[in-house]
This record gives sequence, C-alpha cells and structure tokens, in this order.
Amino acid sequence: MTPAAVARFMASLFPASALQTCRLLDAGAGIGALTCAFLERWSTANGLHFQNVEVEAHEIDAPLRAHLEITLARYAARLPVTYKVFSGDFILEAACRRMQTSRRFTHAILNPPYKKINSASEHRLILRQAGIDTVNLYSAFVALALTLMQPGGHLVAIIPRSFCNGPYYRPFRRFLLRNAALRHIHLFASRTKAFKDDDVLQENVIIWLERGGGQGNVTISNSADDAFADLSTHEHPLDRIVFPDDPEQFIHVPASLERNAIELSPGIRFSLDDIGVGVSTGPVVDFRLLEHIRQNPATGTVPLLYPGHFIGYATRWPCEGMKRGNAIGLNADTKKWLYPNGFYTVARRFSAKEERRRIVASVVSPTAFPEAPMLGFENHLNVFHEGKRGLPENLAHGLAAFLNTTAVDDHFRRFNGHTQVNATDLRLMKYPSRPALIALGNWARAQRELTQAMLDDRLAKLGERKIPTTSAARTKF
Repeated sequence: MTPAAVARFMASLFPASALQTCRLLDAGAGIGALTCAFLERWSTANGLHFQNVEVEAHEIDAPLRAHLEITLARYAARLPVTYKVFSGDFILEAACRRMQTSRRFTHAILNPPYKKINSASEHRLILRQAGIDTVNLYSAFVALALTLMQPGGHLVAIIPRSFCNGPYYRPFRRFLLRNAALRHIHLFASRTKAFKDDDVLQENVIIWLERGGGQGNVTISNSADDAFADLSTHEHPLDRIVFPDDPEQFIHVPASLERNAIELSPGIRFSLDDIGVGVSTGPVVDFRLLEHIRQNPATGTVPLLYPGHFIGYATRWPCEGMKRGNAIGLNADTKKWLYPNGFYTVARRFSAKEERRRIVASVVSPTAFPEAPMLGFENHLNVFHEGKRGLPENLAHGLAAFLNTTAVDDHFRRFNGHTQVNATDLRLMKYPSRPALIALGNWARAQRELTQAMLDDRLAKLGERKIPTTSAARTKF
C-alpha cells in the first residue's frame, strides 16, 4: 500500500491544468490511496481546475476492490466524478485497448505490482505483440499506461529503481526515453524508512513522465523518508541523467548539483576493453557443484573463494565456519569453472540493505595459496581478469584502490539503486588508463595503511597528471 504522505507527494507533482475533463488511470489501484490523493488535490483547487474527472481504476484483488468501490463512491457523491473499476488483468486489457485512438487518458498515477515475468508466459508474449519488451510487472504497467496516454498526458509512478541500469531493463529504458519526456525523479535516502511495513530490498523512486513531451531539464528531488521534511530539489540537463555516448542508456540520478571526481577528471574516460581487462561473475555456482565442495582443503582440491574470505584488501583463507566450504575438487567436472592462480581484483555482488558502501573491492594474491594451481571464484563475486587469467600485481591493486574510492561509490549509486553489483554495471563504467591504474596500484602497495581519505585524495589528484593515450597504454604494458 502507498503511504498517505507518499501519495500526496505524488499527486503534487502533476502540473497545473485547466482541462475541462480529466481522464485519470490508476492501474493496480489497491484501496485507492493514489486516486484519493489526486482527487483531494483537485477538490482544493490546488492547481488542478478540471470541470470533471473520469476515473478508471484497475484492481485484481477482490477484497481490495470492494474497498476501492466504496471509496470512489464517496467521492462521486460530493464531486463531479465518474468512475469505473475493472477486475481483470490490466496487462491483458491494456494490450487489447492500446490501439484505440479516442478517449485516451490525460493523467495516470501508479504504484504497480512488482513481480518478474517469465520469458515464456502469456504476459510476455502479449507485451511483445504490443511492442513492449520487459521483464517485470511494474515496468509493464508503466509502459502500457504510457501507450494509453494522450499526447501531453502526464504519468506519475512509484517504482523500484532497478530499471535505471542493467541489460534486462535496456528495452524498457529505450521505450520510456523514446515515448516520453522525463520531468522529475524523486529519491528516498533510505530503502526502509518510507516503507516501514515492507521488506524493501532496493530503492524506490517516484518518476513523472510526459507522453510525447519535448525533453528539457530534469528535476531531481531527495528526502530521507515519507515525511519530506528535508526535501531538496535541483535541476539537471538530460545529458547528465542519460549520457549521450552510453549505448545502454543508464539513468543516472545526481544527488547534488556538484559533479564528482569521476565526472570532472579527464583521466577517467577509459573502458575495461581500452585497458585490456575483463570482468565476469564468479563462475562457480556452488549448489550445482556441491558434491565437489569441501569444508577444508585436502589433496586434490583448490581454494574456493566466497565474499566472506575477504576483509578489506586481505584474503582470509581457509576460514572457519564458512557455510559451504573453503575448497573445491580439481577434476574434469570442475576445471572449466576455475581460473589459474594469480592476482585478481574481486568485488562483491551484493551489499547489505543499509551498508555504507555499495562497491567493496579486494585483491586476490597467489602468495595466499602458494601450492594451488587454480582458484575457484564463487558466484557472489565479480572477478576482474585478463582473458580469465590473473592481472599484473600493480594493476590488480590499482583497480581495487580505484573501486574503493568514495567517488566511484557515489557515481555507482547514481544509476544503481538495488543491492546487487552486476558485472555488466562494472563493465560499463569508465576507468583511469592502464598506466594510471598501475601507478595507483604501485602507490597503494607502498602504503603501510590505506585510509578512505588517502584513496579519495589520490583519486582527486589523478586528473592533475598527464594521462597516456589508450594506444600507448596497450603498447607500453
């Protein structure tokens, strides 16, 4: 259910309008909190000056729908409101109606359901036929609602932030940016405070879209929670939200007007391909190889590394109390999932809900496993490598130092709002040149202790140095 304060804030985002008739869509309406907030704003003549409002609400849950009917009837009894409540599947109904050209909606306010859509399901097939390729009900609801809007219609929705990045939501991002202008994004600083009764695993954002509108600046607002007491607002050009040279069209959400070191430094402009490094999800999926995993190292096994084996830059192996184990058998069934022993940079794929850092990187050193010919990297790690082999020592340390800077973490949070750090996200980030990373790694290894302040200061100075070209980076090293 949408908290009342969140519903009121969402209703407040709609621009002033003097349309004679407002046609409002609420898909996944629940008990009607969003529609009520919209009608309350209209009833107080707070910028919305319609002569009448026609509400279309969709709710598949019968008990919720009964409350919804009672709520809308109360508004219809005192205001020029007409309403229809639909009980069917919104995706099926909307996909059938999207070709209609008359009586499209002028406004939509949504808190859609969250559930993955199976690739072979009827929903996925119908959505594809409607020109929508997406993987979750929430993005399907938003996309379909947009197709039912008239040009210039406004849609406000509260949805998970996961659509902002990653390959699965790439078609949805392209659909949004092709069919609507992005007017406003609101962020909650905490994943949990605005939704105290829910087990929220990723950030929710509120977005305001205008169907077919001309794209201008995008308003970004922030608040700690649903009290909105500390609300801050600032505007950014679209090219700071969606980078023009980004084929993935990630949606970045700046937390302030200031640009951080990643944006400002002319030296952080290289892809992993440019610097000759790859990143992959750890290939050992433990539940598929359980018969080969051992709690303790033994003859015929090699180290198996989990996130729990890393504390800061150090590797703690073997580690007592590891749930699965510390080693994996080296044999014909496992060898294809293992990497040769060497230096690697690893980053955890998952962070805790309110953890201070989203990206946490460490260095794997072969000296920790002097007798091991190969290493196993479990699936909850991202591994930086060269052709699935180890990295030069200084390069491994330089990558870890760079990834552990505050600027990188802040930059990453601009487009990633959930607890997962995907290899694709890391692959699409920009990095210093290979020589700059090697120099950073050499500096990091020379320090007795690395503090956050030292790492951040070193990164800030990176832009002050002359950075070798990409071609030089490849030939010299």
